[in-house]
Amino acid sequence: MTINYSEKIPNNVDLAHDRTLQRALEHWQPHFLQWWHEMGPSDFEQADVYLRTATSVDAKGWASYGAVKMPDYRWGIFLADQQPGRTIGFGDQMGQPVWQQVPGEHRSTLRRLIVTQGDTEPASVEQQRLLGHLCPSLYDLRNLFQINVEEGRHLWAMVYLLHAYFGRDGREEAEELLARHSGDADKPRILTTFNEPISDWLSLYCFTYFTDRDGKYQLKSFAESGFDPLSRTCRFMLTEEAHHMFVGETGIGRVVKRTLEVMKELGTDDPAKVRAHGAVDLPLLQKYLNFWCSSSLDLFGSEISSNAAASFANGLKGRPDEPLYQDHVLRDVSLKLDTPEGAQDVPMLNALNEVMRESYLKDCEIGLKRWNRAIERAGHDFRLNLPSSRFRRAIGSWVGLPVDPSGKLLPKEEYERRLNEWVPSPEDKAFVKSLMQKVVEPGKMAAWIAPPDRGINNLPLDYEYVHLS
Repeated sequence: MTINYSEKIPNNVDLAHDRTLQRALEHWQPHFLQWWHEMGPSDFEQADVYLRTATSVDAKGWASYGAVKMPDYRWGIFLADQQPGRTIGFGDQMGQPVWQQVPGEHRSTLRRLIVTQGDTEPASVEQQRLLGHLCPSLYDLRNLFQINVEEGRHLWAMVYLLHAYFGRDGREEAEELLARHSGDADKPRILTTFNEPISDWLSLYCFTYFTDRDGKYQLKSFAESGFDPLSRTCRFMLTEEAHHMFVGETGIGRVVKRTLEVMKELGTDDPAKVRAHGAVDLPLLQKYLNFWCSSSLDLFGSEISSNAAASFANGLKGRPDEPLYQDHVLRDVSLKLDTPEGAQDVPMLNALNEVMRESYLKDCEIGLKRWNRAIERAGHDFRLNLPSSRFRRAIGSWVGLPVDPSGKLLPKEEYERRLNEWVPSPEDKAFVKSLMQKVVEPGKMAAWIAPPDRGINNLPLDYEYVHLS
């Protein structure tokens, strides 16, 4: 399905034939643009950025590239093609036709799910709004802005669903999505991870590796939904989410590569000497991985959840890649969970958050294996690891318990004394911040990170991906 860019709000949902909905969204549009002006990338509104824009929702080349000022980016509403004859693929109504309208009995639950997902999209833009002033290269600056405009469009995706299917309640929720702000003391974002400050690019790479990967898993779950407009919306969003994780994985990989180069130049792996040479030592990188991985793990919710059970049983939210499983109803199966009180058999329906968290961690391991291979090839024994899913938990069975990254329960005093061994200390953050020197000469790269393997869209690395006026 091609996207109509001649309309005020580009879309492929035939918005022009629903004048009431069109007027409502056109009323919301200036509020969105004002939010972008106030909370989007700071001081870069006049920059010409080499961005990709969706032109269709098929998988064969849905993006076109060109220089755009970000406030002029054509945000809009794009749903994946409808699948004729699609049926609900899981839960108690498996095999029934999917819903084109919201079932009344599931209205409040679906609205809550959509609002929570929608709240994360502008939150990440707000978290990242000052990073442009610390960019390691124009290549990276452009990638940051590409992520930002796509998160803005993902907000549009959820706002469309709220306006189109939830009436006055939906319109009010759409306004609230612009009223909450990341880190705001009075009206913070809904999920804790999206109130964490992102004040350096090492945090950005970890956020896009871990937190956007959680986003992938949430979108894949919603893509299975029996509410077809939500499924179609998320199927398209997944095509854009892949780039965000690419930025994270390649960004961390480039940090590792540069650190190994410095270690080779110095003939040592001494962290203090690596830092003195202006690079990120590997133990420090491990601390950042520990922080952002553990923070992102909370986004999956409690290990034992009646909400997760109800959403699955009612056909609202499936497991990522649901067709790959054999049992799609899960009424007679259980899962053994480790809890602080010992192993516990839990009905599988109630343990679905943990099932998804375990799949997520396996996915996270892929990047670590790649980075560790590079470290091993360079002749070093150090290995990067994921922290235990019990570490630094703020929700679920292990909430607030003094567990180290290996999963070992410690005396509270020891845990508090040693926490800065495992996550970035104020001194660590200050050091990383000191590395964040802005580099905007085409083709040049900050000294703490290696260049990427290739440019964007087959362009050379010294292309002026962002023209700063």
